[in-house]
Amino acid sequence: MPSSKNRSAPAAAEPPPFSPVPREEDGGLDLALRPLTFEGFVGQAQSVDNLKVAIEAARQRGEPLDHVLLSGLPGLGKTTLACLLAKAMGSELRLTSGPALGRAADLAGLLTNLKKGDVLFVDEVHRLSPVVEEYLYSAMEEYAIDIVIDSGPAARSVRVSLQPFTLVGATTREGLLSAPFRSRFGITEKLEPYPAGDLREIVVRSAAMLGVAIEPGAADLLASRARGTPRVANRFLKRVRDLAQLVSKNRITEAVARDAMGRLGVDGNGLSTVDRSLLQGLARTGGGPVGLKTVALLVGEEEDTVEDVIEPFLVQQGYLDRTPRGRRLTERGFTVLGEKPPRGAAATPLFG
Repeated sequence: MPSSKNRSAPAAAEPPPFSPVPREEDGGLDLALRPLTFEGFVGQAQSVDNLKVAIEAARQRGEPLDHVLLSGLPGLGKTTLACLLAKAMGSELRLTSGPALGRAADLAGLLTNLKKGDVLFVDEVHRLSPVVEEYLYSAMEEYAIDIVIDSGPAARSVRVSLQPFTLVGATTREGLLSAPFRSRFGITEKLEPYPAGDLREIVVRSAAMLGVAIEPGAADLLASRARGTPRVANRFLKRVRDLAQLVSKNRITEAVARDAMGRLGVDGNGLSTVDRSLLQGLARTGGGPVGLKTVALLVGEEEDTVEDVIEPFLVQQGYLDRTPRGRRLTERGFTVLGEKPPRGAAATPLFG
């Protein structure tokens, strides 16, 4: 990676709103662990199959793929699917994010530089400003944008045609998208947390790519504590690999994996130190209900981080219940902390 002194742009300059996808060998370890084809993508079978059907049909017609919306929790593979989609279409992928497109001018410059069939991937698409979002409407439907020239009485609108392209939006909060914007995506796929079997397969595959041997028990242990998320599983694997390199001749045994998880503060239920702090804070209040602001203060995190990253796993596992009055610790939440639920504690959700 080039050093900062070699960069031509001054330090105060804003980064460009998009960049081409880097090659795998230049993209770091996380990118190197990503599959290169749909066949190598583990899990999300229905979504992958739907995308493959749409891609093949579009290729046979010689048309760009319809616009795609991918939703789901962080780390489930939305960016990876966008990369595979562009590769399967034989198209160039352009990456940007909602916060990077602060002005309509940023989007206009990006769209007018797209070639026919290009795939534009917008991460955190729910964070687009309303002005930029509305600017996309005509671009998605008519492949054209209206640019205002001059100002005041001399102002006039000029319509600029665009090359047909595919917009792939990724979001962790689909509910924040406006209905008109969401309806313009012809393909919508929601990614779900991965079962332990799929995560085990991902761990074994990643270990082979990292050149480290892993025992079946160790792979099962990492998969069971990865919160249903491949990104978390790979992060655990890299830290366990570090320990195995020092203590077991680069072989990940179950004992080494368990030791590493203990060092990372992840218990047998997959709960991290932050998770336990949140649950223990609620337990101290008698189980709640406690408002989101107070919960964020309990764990020292931003409200968005609590709501999008920490709470989903706790709710899915039945430890936490979101109510109109606030967050409540369930009976199962008290049990996992080794405490007796007080009378009136929230019942464990059925899906937990």
